[in-house]
Amino acid sequence: MKTWSDRYTAVLGAAMAVLLLAPAGAAALANVPRQVEPSRAGAGIALVALAYAGYLALARVFGPVATSAADAAWLVLSPLPRRRVLRRTVIVLGAVSLLAGLVVALGLLAATGVQGHLALRLLAAVVLGTSATVGGMAAAVLAQASSTWDGWLLAAIVVVVVLAVLAAVHGAATPSPAVTAAAATAIVVAAAALARRAWTALERIPAHRILGASTRTGTVATAAVVMDPGALTWIIEDAHWRRRALRSRPMPRRLRGAPALAWAEWRRLVRRPLRAAVLAAAAALPAVAAHAGGGLTPVAVAAVAAGALAAAAACTTGARRDVHDPSLPRLAAAGGRSLLVARSVPPAVVGGAWLGSALAGLSLAGALGAGPWWLFGPAAAPALAAGALRMARRRPIDHSMPVIPTPVGALPTGPVIWAMTGADLASLGCAPFLAALTGHPAALGPLLIVQGLFGAAVAAAFLLTARPRPH
Repeated sequence: MKTWSDRYTAVLGAAMAVLLLAPAGAAALANVPRQVEPSRAGAGIALVALAYAGYLALARVFGPVATSAADAAWLVLSPLPRRRVLRRTVIVLGAVSLLAGLVVALGLLAATGVQGHLALRLLAAVVLGTSATVGGMAAAVLAQASSTWDGWLLAAIVVVVVLAVLAAVHGAATPSPAVTAAAATAIVVAAAALARRAWTALERIPAHRILGASTRTGTVATAAVVMDPGALTWIIEDAHWRRRALRSRPMPRRLRGAPALAWAEWRRLVRRPLRAAVLAAAAALPAVAAHAGGGLTPVAVAAVAAGALAAAAACTTGARRDVHDPSLPRLAAAGGRSLLVARSVPPAVVGGAWLGSALAGLSLAGALGAGPWWLFGPAAAPALAAGALRMARRRPIDHSMPVIPTPVGALPTGPVIWAMTGADLASLGCAPFLAALTGHPAALGPLLIVQGLFGAAVAAAFLLTARPRPH
């Protein structure tokens, strides 16, 4: 039973959160454009729609109805009313939905502009955003209770992605106030109906699904806060391959030792076609962000840099496994620097191809100057591979490192150093490319040559100095 102290702590925490987020929200509203071109509005709405699809996908993956391990093991299986047991979970899901709705509302305002009607458009955006996120969370709860609703939710995610692509390609016209009011009314009614059905469905959610969601959430929270965020990759990888039957295919006869293990990385990527398709489609996000922002904005630059490194890191599962379990290299009679060199080929090819595709899209969108910008992809590929391998081989977070006081608060150095490991080497190796991207040079030829040589030198230095087996 809650005491007055518990209620006081909850109210105080909510008030502090509002006080801390209010200045950031006011600053964001002050930077909202007054008027946006229809083509740019379409690109902005596409980004908001993709973010909403990601929100639905995360809610579907994580449950979303979950509770603590003790409550899941005892209270969920007890004869107590299920809604009473899950009341705190419902409050958390509602708070997450409202916060996500405010973010969606801010994105809608930034995409469509205010055109002198800030109060009216802000109200409409908040209503649309919060209703969409609350309705989406309710649909995820229904999907957890019913396989039929799970199929409908997956179909809704696909529809949202398709609408985002159409908005990015064809643009979007600013709707009239009457259309906006009608859409807001329809979304509010649908969200209320879904929320009511979700509240009723809490009693029908199978206990094993709540237990599974609670286990996943608890493991993710422990790995992200207490232990090591790198463990999240193992959780996702093991959850995907568990209970799957794979067809056995012979290894190419000419592959022996280290190249054979690198070939297994390619096979792992091919056996997940949906992941590869999402990775390839993400190469268009920098162009969409640049089109929505009216040029090569910092957001577009960050999307290029983060996307290229993430694409390269998607092909380093084997390198991570070599660090924690060297038994497979021993069985394959491989190891040392030859294995590390072989492991660098897949991330170099995938990261370079992704970067070249993203730069080609930015060139087609008119965000870059004249010249073969896509050649920076293969030129920066060795540096991207070196950074991805360094990320895959990093140690867990050292929480014993000191906490440095800064003007914005205490800064724990352990998580910061862990997050920068790998990104620092990739940024160093891609320094000529980043200089060209932010400086808009007249001639790309010299910078391309410098990038190719410097990136290869950084990758060679990493491969020569890295220890084959850190543990």
